[in-house]
Amino acid sequence: MSARLRVTLVFTAVMAVVLLGAGLFLYLRLGHELDAGIERNLEARAGTFNDRDDDAVAQVLDTSGRVVQSTEEAGQTPLLSTEQIREALDDEVTVDRELDDDRYRLLGTESGGRVVVVGESVDDRDEAVASLGTLLLIGGPITLLLAALAGYGATAAALRPVERMRARAAQIEAAEPGARLPVPPADDEIGRLGATLNAMLDRIEAAFQRERTFVADASHELRTPLSILRTELELALSRGRTNEELVAALRSASEETDRLVALAEDLLVIARSDQGELPIRAEELRAAELLERVRDRRAPEATIAAGADGLVVHGDPLRLEQALGNLLDNARRYGGPPIELAAEARDGAVRLHVRDDGPGMPDGLAAFERFTRGDAARGRGGAGLGLAIVAAIARAHGGEAGAANGPDGGADVWIELPVQSS
Repeated sequence: MSARLRVTLVFTAVMAVVLLGAGLFLYLRLGHELDAGIERNLEARAGTFNDRDDDAVAQVLDTSGRVVQSTEEAGQTPLLSTEQIREALDDEVTVDRELDDDRYRLLGTESGGRVVVVGESVDDRDEAVASLGTLLLIGGPITLLLAALAGYGATAAALRPVERMRARAAQIEAAEPGARLPVPPADDEIGRLGATLNAMLDRIEAAFQRERTFVADASHELRTPLSILRTELELALSRGRTNEELVAALRSASEETDRLVALAEDLLVIARSDQGELPIRAEELRAAELLERVRDRRAPEATIAAGADGLVVHGDPLRLEQALGNLLDNARRYGGPPIELAAEARDGAVRLHVRDDGPGMPDGLAAFERFTRGDAARGRGGAGLGLAIVAAIARAHGGEAGAANGPDGGADVWIELPVQSS
């Protein structure tokens, strides 16, 4: 069952309940008002008895039920029974009775020790109520049908933009960049849904483009060491090679293999970071001890600025050492001495800096994008993944990475980690 049909059925059911309730209320209300009008008229006539009105139904009965006075229309037969006369002497009594094939409503009330009985035909009342009932029985279903058709049409019109978006979504393919869903001009729920879906398509297309670029760049970076490795092995297998040449070829092949292994590990870190699966085993670390450990292992010539004592970070020591090690490698390779490590507290976070005195970052360089290298870095090895891994590790810790050139030259690259709340 389609959505528009389900909505129409629910709307029709609700309308049926509303029409039934309104019709029943109107039917009962009309009957009640007509009955009240008849009773008021009977009470007024009972106080001014007139036996000369031949068209009226009226009698005066004594306590034994004998007719004392009567109009021609009422006849000489008592209109009330003995029991009803006794009730009328104590209080008013109202009864319905057939007289000459017409239904009358009779009111009996005590007056001067006798019972005055007046009557009025209720045929007009019954006819009015019956006419209303017929009108409701005929007009109700017609009104319900018209309401159902209107509901179906309104639902179809409201869902038409959704159907257009669905049809367009079925035609969109990965090879069709920039394809988007048609969004209705109205700023309503459906318009906002279309805008949200288009924003989602933007994110999916951007992610798809990043992955496609990632695969292309990774393939390019893998091709060079693999080609070198293949050439060295082919040369090693050729005839007439001396032992020194074989050793040199194997040493070169080993270096290219190490480069491939490092590149594969870097690609694995990037892929896990993109999937949100980079494992982090966080613990409390003293910033000064972390910087000293990284310096001793990667750059003994570097210095540590004052101010790191007392600062504590919450993170994975291996991952943070990997990130800071990448920053030190970049500073040694592309910057210049002196190299300085520093830590500082900033607005509920701790920044771990690596500074150098080299030429600084080239203007406009997206340093933390994968496979990004400046002109000066090309031809020096590496795949342009070092800073991308730094940014991935920082994000995995809930922080961020940043870089800037110092006022006197040189690059300042940092990792900012949020302070763990106690």
